[in-house]
Amino acid sequence: MATPSLNARLEYSLLCDDVRVELGNKLSLMGLFRNIYFYALPSTMLKFAVINHWTGSGQYTSEVKILSPDRSKIVAQAQAAPFVIEPQGFADNITIFANVTFDREGPHHLQVYVNGVMIREIDLLISLIPTSAGGPTTVQ
Repeated sequence: MATPSLNARLEYSLLCDDVRVELGNKLSLMGLFRNIYFYALPSTMLKFAVINHWTGSGQYTSEVKILSPDRSKIVAQAQAAPFVIEPQGFADNITIFANVTFDREGPHHLQVYVNGVMIREIDLLISLIPTSAGGPTTVQ
């Protein structure tokens, strides 16, 4: 993991179906996952979120990309989003993806950037569910 010269540290990254900000600025995460399963490909994931928890201090921009298994194609990319970490504080940066179509199996590469520097890469495994009857090709 590369470390930017700025004072921001990515403590953890989580993937989930949805996020709510509750009273007291608490996060409620629904449907935590690490892999996505489909009956057939291509298939579309209607919505999911990436939560990045930062410590340090300063003003930054964060960006999240998902690359195909061979890294030849950007499957999804979120616009760079600004965030601020107060001194001795933390920041939670939430990226929502909608209508992302996956067209092949394998470990896709979820990359997290701060100020244009990639600091974390997570494998997001896309797999087919073995079935003889078939099933829906859209996951909600």
